[in-house]
Parts: sequence; structure tokens; C-alpha cells
Amino acid sequence: MKKSEWSDKQLEELLRQMPKIEDNRNPRDIYQNLSIKKRKRTAWLIPGFAAAAALLLFFILIPRFLEGTHSFDSAKQESSSEEKISLADDKASILDNKEEDGLSGAEPKMLMTEMNKSAIYDDEIENGKVITYWVPDSQAQILVPVSIIVPQDDNKNWLSLFTDSMGLLKEEEWGLTDYYPLNATLELDNTNNTVIVNVPSDHKYGQGSAGEQIFLDILEKTIASNSQVNKIKLKTNGQPGIEFGNYGVMDELEVNPEGKHGYFLYTPDGLETTYLVPSTEMFQDINSAFEAMKTDQEEGGLAASIGSSFQMKEVSIQDNKLIIHMDENTPMEDNLATVYAFEAILLTAKEFGIETIMVVNAPIKLLGPFDLSQEMKVPLAPNHRPIE
Repeated sequence: MKKSEWSDKQLEELLRQMPKIEDNRNPRDIYQNLSIKKRKRTAWLIPGFAAAAALLLFFILIPRFLEGTHSFDSAKQESSSEEKISLADDKASILDNKEEDGLSGAEPKMLMTEMNKSAIYDDEIENGKVITYWVPDSQAQILVPVSIIVPQDDNKNWLSLFTDSMGLLKEEEWGLTDYYPLNATLELDNTNNTVIVNVPSDHKYGQGSAGEQIFLDILEKTIASNSQVNKIKLKTNGQPGIEFGNYGVMDELEVNPEGKHGYFLYTPDGLETTYLVPSTEMFQDINSAFEAMKTDQEEGGLAASIGSSFQMKEVSIQDNKLIIHMDENTPMEDNLATVYAFEAILLTAKEFGIETIMVVNAPIKLLGPFDLSQEMKVPLAPNHRPIE
């Protein structure tokens, strides 16, 4: 509709020029006409003029109304467009920030947090004490190290804390064999740097070669990973020696320090939980361990921990610091698989006496909770499991 050219002042002048309407009838006649219902009204002139005036105002004012509505819709549309542009700018800014942090790609990625760490690090224990248990897998083929943090007690040694916390483990819930508490008492002899293991006469640890070996391995690995003790004395009801079906009576065990193992991945059947587990094989040097960690291990169902997402170009050791040179053009994804690979490397480095690690030319800066541009310490223990 064409825009009206009448101004407010012109409309006001037009209304003033309209003829004045007067009614010269006698009031008594008007009252009489109102009281006779069947009589047809003759005062039609007033409604006629009113309708004409209303119609005139309608045609004059409707263009202004439509113009105002159009302006409102345009403003609303413009505001909506600006909002969409603002949202698009925000999204672009988020993507730019992700790329600066090493996260590329248009698809949203899972934000990695401290919870994605598997191992325990020295900045996490505060005033607690780390205790590591070795638990058989559900098929009793391998031993999985599980570490917990317990409150430090100055009146208790590490072995007392170990014994007191055995009942808190949830092995079956973790996809492992329900093995603890041990059916034995453990005592620390600080004078002789020895742990005394005393079992009852009805113990089951001497039945079957597999059960015997697991029991002995658990004792040795437990003491080696939690202390500097180098000997275990075995007793039955306080008397020297424990009888095993395949080994006969054994009085003591030598504890060899753990070391020079490579770490692989183990995932229990039916669970999404993945553990980092050391190999049974010992390696001559760390490069040999890293090479082996690229291949699955049939024994125990261990999977390779170093995949294509973490390709090391060169590895060197200087003053207990592992320096890993990487090809910065090699793709690296910020996901759990790569985090597991890096933690397997950290734990393997610890096995070879390395204290810190530096990554050079990392394709990305941030890998989950790790800043690859910074030198970092190796973990204290693998496979942290919170307990109540």
C-alpha cells in the first residue's frame, strides 16, 4: 500500500473543516421517539457521518501503521541476524582457541581432565601414603598393580597400612580376582630388613602350581614396590617354613627390586577399564622396551600401548632425564589412547631409573592433563583406584 503523505497537522486541520452537526429537535420529541419501540428511527444522519469519518481515518492511518510494523519487523530481523553473527563469531573463537591448545578439527572433542590420568603423581598425594597391591586378573594369568592413597599415620609403618587397607579393595568390581585380604599375618623386622609372613596350617596357598606361584609372586612384588626390604621369611603357625606342593618347604624368599619392564594395556572382559601392566619380560635397555610396547603380547592378553598416535623419532637419556624427540608433522590426537601411551612411556621410564621426561617437537602442546611443552616427573605408582 502506498505510504500516506498526510502529516499529523494536516489530519487535524481536515477534521476541523468537517461540517458541524446539530440536532434542533425538541427534547420531548426525542424522548417520545425513544419510548415507541416499533417506530423506525429517523436519526440516521449521526451514525452515517461517524462511519464516514471512521472510514476516512482508516484509509489515512493504515499506511502509517503498516510502515511502523514493517520497521519493527526489520529491526527484529536485523537484531536476530546480529545475534546469529555473534554466535557464529563465538563458535569460531572457540575453535580457534582449541587449535591454539592443540585441538584441531571442527567436531567437538571430549575435554580431557585430571580424571583421565591413570597413575598417581607426587602432586596428588598431599599428606597421604601410596600403597600398591598386586591382584590376579579374572583368569589368574597376570598380576595387575593397583595403587591406593591412604591417610598417613606416624604410628604405623607401611606394612601396617598395607595390612589395614586390604579389606577396602574391590577387586571383583574392578574386573579382577577377589584375592585380598591375605590369609596370613605380616610383620616388619626393621633390624634385619625382613618381612615375616605367617600363614595358618589350613592355608590354601600351597595347592596347585599356579596358585603357589601367584602367592609367591604377590609377596615379592608387593614388598619390592612398597619398600626397600630385601628378604621374606616364611612361617606356618609361627614355625619356620611353608610347604608348597611343587616347591616343597620354603623358609625364605629373596626380594629383587622391580625394574626394566615395559608397560602394556590390559582391559578386563566386559569392562571399559584399562590397566597399565608391566611385562613379565625384562629388557636390556629402554629402547628395546619401547619397541616391544608397539606389539601385542599374547601371554596374559596384553595389548600394545604405543600406537601410531605417539611416534618417537629419537630417544636419549641425560642425567636421569629421558628426552623424546618427535616429528612435529606426525599427527597426534588428544584422546585416551594417546594418554595411555604416554603414561605407559612414563611408567616404563621409571622402571629404568629415570626421574623426569622432556618431549621435544610435540605435535600438540596439551595431551589430556599433560603439558608436553614442560618437563615432568615420572609417576609414583600405576593404576590409581580411589577407596572409601
